Amino acid sequence: MGELRRLRSLLPPELQSWVTVEPAMDVGPPLITSEELGKDQVEVQIDLPKWEQLAIDQRNLLFWHEVARVQNDTIPRDGWEMAALAIGLGGAVGELWVQDGLLLMLALGLCGISGWRLYKRNNAEKTLKEAMDADEKAIALATRFGYSLPNAYKSLGSALKTLIEQTPKKKQRDRYVKRLEALKRSANRAKDRIRSERDPSRAY
Repeated sequence: MGELRRLRSLLPPELQSWVTVEPAMDVGPPLITSEELGKDQVEVQIDLPKWEQLAIDQRNLLFWHEVARVQNDTIPRDGWEMAALAIGLGGAVGELWVQDGLLLMLALGLCGISGWRLYKRNNAEKTLKEAMDADEKAIALATRFGYSLPNAYKSLGSALKTLIEQTPKKKQRDRYVKRLEALKRSANRAKDRIRSERDPSRAY
């Protein structure tokens, strides 16, 4: 529980009243994930046995990545889409039976809207882009909490390399690889920017 208290202290002040950190209770949970409990309450869940195998700096940056997802409002929600899709499909089958054209069109329309929303929410490119954006924001949060920019990049890069090595599923591992590649590009841009600020002649 000491680790959970430590992580709570790493929450930005503006999140401390509505974001909590708790141990994951599911069987075989993700290393770290977030769940929206209510309109103004988010719970970050940690698989503590796996989590404590990582170095402190790796934990910090992975935690700030999750915090960044909360700040960016990209936490998946248990939305209405699945229920609407089920209702729409059920309604379409029922209306085929009674042959009511207007209600059939409404049911099919509900299926189409909910299906499109589910597709957008689960789109692999979109979720990868959101993860990359959260990595960038995690770097900014780390510097806010006293990390130098190079150390922030190094710690998150190290964490992603460890996740790549430990992840057996190819699809998930490929996502970590792409995040690491994007992080390296971002680090190089930051390095060039710092050099140009120190020596303006390099910018020309």
